[in-house]
Amino acid sequence: MAIRTRSRTITPAEDYGFFGPDSVSWKVWGYPTSLTIGFSRAVVVEELDPNLVASVDRTQDIYRRPKTRYDRTIHYFALVAFGDSRSAARAADVLVKVHSKAIGTEPYGGGRYDANDPDSQLWILVTGWHSVLKAYETYGPGRLSEAEEAQYWAECARAAELQTCSPDDVPRSRAELHAYYARMRPLLSGSPIARRAMAHLMDVGQLADDLPRVLRPARWVVGRFFRAGVIATLPHWMRELGDVRQPRVLDLLARPALRPTFALMALSKWLQLRILAQLSPSTVPVVAPVLLGVPPVTPELLTPRQAQARYGYEPPAVAHLAWRAKQAERVFGQGEAPSDEGLVESEPVLGRLA
Repeated sequence: MAIRTRSRTITPAEDYGFFGPDSVSWKVWGYPTSLTIGFSRAVVVEELDPNLVASVDRTQDIYRRPKTRYDRTIHYFALVAFGDSRSAARAADVLVKVHSKAIGTEPYGGGRYDANDPDSQLWILVTGWHSVLKAYETYGPGRLSEAEEAQYWAECARAAELQTCSPDDVPRSRAELHAYYARMRPLLSGSPIARRAMAHLMDVGQLADDLPRVLRPARWVVGRFFRAGVIATLPHWMRELGDVRQPRVLDLLARPALRPTFALMALSKWLQLRILAQLSPSTVPVVAPVLLGVPPVTPELLTPRQAQARYGYEPPAVAHLAWRAKQAERVFGQGEAPSDEGLVESEPVLGRLA
């Protein structure tokens, strides 16, 4: 049953999903650095994958409808981290159909790209979970213990079961993470479309364009600090690829300015939800029960594979293969635009498109 708190109705989740209150994932993802600096860093770094950014540039969604694109993407990441098992499994399944539209020819190398490609999916997963952890370490409580860090990456591998990549390929330690980046670095590209996308995604001011005029100067200040905070977490080789420039003084100021800010935010769960409502309104019902300590209907934990079997979804790597082949034939065989069917199906799951 729904619970009313401070004149708001909080609907309990069906279960604890895939991680639960004893997980390191909830500890890290539940801190206010995660769906702010951490998420922004993740979507910026992702654009260095030439195949991924080709699909982003093809749709132009991040430029045409930045707020809804941001909202839907945060919503999905939050469902994986905090959502109940049924909702997260459903979202992962429909996302395969959404990604079936993101296929084409990479404009610089000439090869084919596919957003469901396991290598691109692994890049999204690893950079997402690493970015959230990096923001937590830099602007939150600091580094995890060795045991917590091992658990965090084991939980990341569990989340891989919701994507087309293999859990076996997920780094399980800081050393393995560095080795993964070393392998990926020669394959990454700071192409013109990547640099444009990275610069655009660091401008969070576009997500608050409906603020009253009197508050717009404050939006500018917050946006500048936010951008500086994201850049300060990027290694210099990523900055060079993306042509991201920032004076060293801003790197030095970011941590002492942002760390106490996030510590104060962490004192008020309601403040965190209000900020989240500005960035991603559709995500609030997913995160609110966790932040406010509202227990689920059933205190049960599942793995993604268990959830997929229970609710009738195939693992993403083999899901909707006939549909994906049909989309490929439309694009590569007939020279037509792919169907939007997956996008339409995703609206009740991930939020509106416009």
